[in-house]
Amino acid sequence: MNNNYTLGMIGLGTMGRNLLLNMADKGFRVTGYDKDEKMLKKLEEDGKAHQLKGFESLEDFIKSLELPRRIVLLVPAGPIVDSVIAELVPLLDKDDVIIDSGNSHFTDTSRRAKELSEQGIHFFGMGISGGEEGARFGPSMMPGGDKTAYESVQPIFEAVSAKVNGDPCVAYIGPGASGHFVKMVHNGIEYAMMQILAETYDLLKNGLKYNNDQIYALFNKWNNGRLKSFLLEVTKDIFKVKDEKTGGLLIDVIKDEAKSKGTGKWTTQVSVDLQLPIPTINEAVSTRDLSKFKALRVALANSLPHEAIHIKDTANFEVQLEQALYFAMITSYAQGLHLLEQASTEFKYELNLKKISQIWRGGCIIRAELLEDIFQAYTKQPKLPHLYSDESIQSQLKDILPGTRAVVIAAISNGIAIPCYASAITYYDSFRTANSPLNLTQAQRDFFGAHTFERIDEAGIFHADWNANN
Repeated sequence: MNNNYTLGMIGLGTMGRNLLLNMADKGFRVTGYDKDEKMLKKLEEDGKAHQLKGFESLEDFIKSLELPRRIVLLVPAGPIVDSVIAELVPLLDKDDVIIDSGNSHFTDTSRRAKELSEQGIHFFGMGISGGEEGARFGPSMMPGGDKTAYESVQPIFEAVSAKVNGDPCVAYIGPGASGHFVKMVHNGIEYAMMQILAETYDLLKNGLKYNNDQIYALFNKWNNGRLKSFLLEVTKDIFKVKDEKTGGLLIDVIKDEAKSKGTGKWTTQVSVDLQLPIPTINEAVSTRDLSKFKALRVALANSLPHEAIHIKDTANFEVQLEQALYFAMITSYAQGLHLLEQASTEFKYELNLKKISQIWRGGCIIRAELLEDIFQAYTKQPKLPHLYSDESIQSQLKDILPGTRAVVIAAISNGIAIPCYASAITYYDSFRTANSPLNLTQAQRDFFGAHTFERIDEAGIFHADWNANN
């Protein structure tokens, strides 16, 4: 069998198959492997124009690849990745390349890279965002790890990635597991933005008593302005989809329990480990968890009713809500980027936030007009300490702050839960507070646990006898 394929894909589900089709469209000779014969037939059907073929035999698949072999894994994260690698390794040669493009936890990626390096095999992790459509027509890709290995596939990935102003939405992220780490944080921001849109929907439905058509119209209007983003675009379209069973709108028959695959939770966990606050992202993760207690929520809604004070000035509230949504979006990005900066130092990832914001502008789920402003902020000041520190962002925050506060007050007055909106404004207020009340917390710690404290008028570490005057 001739070694004539440039790259091979293991896992021909939706993402793997569409990414292969994208590569074939760009003129690359690619093939795939899957244990499921249906997936192989689907690849052949969809890839008929390029005469795409796949393999049911792993050995034949491996033999069909050019040396050094370049193999992309698009299989479910976790033990399955380790299982596939274990099957692959005996069939590979030194300097072959394995690329894990699933949503693997970054610690797993670090471990696998070390283990495979000791066997002479290149390995790196690459986060991919954009879903089915992105994979097919241009995703955002976040490769990190073995730079030499990445360079061997760089032309392929740059060709198939999304483009913004001619720039490919893929770039080498950094060493180690940085690619999967950045994708994890991307997903954390995604959680926050989805929850903010859900809270906006709640305010429109239960605060302004808007029907689905009115909500669609407003979201559609906003998506033509500064809020333009992939998530708002798909959200507005949800309010037009009919349910085949009832004839009504599908949104009205979907149970209000949100599931998750874990990447949001991982973002929350690592933020706690790094002692860097991302409260809006954390609230989004917590709210999905709280939604699962449906029976308890129904019971408490009956026993703890709240009489809402309906919002009457709808036109003014619409303006304020657009401002609050923009404020919360800025804050979600700010928290994620701040976490990346901290992780870069802690894990020696050498992250370039300008580059990351650049490749997030197209292809990925969190792409938005706002990312152009963020990209410009990091272009002007690559070592920007926080997104709030940029003068242009500061000017925007000042303009929309009164409307944001008004929305949060109205929501609380009406008994509408807004965990992400409330956390965003509190995060902002906490960061703009020069002298916080946490001197009291440190005094308490020293009082009952002799944990010491620092003074504002003298250098050093101190402990007080708090009972001396009692």
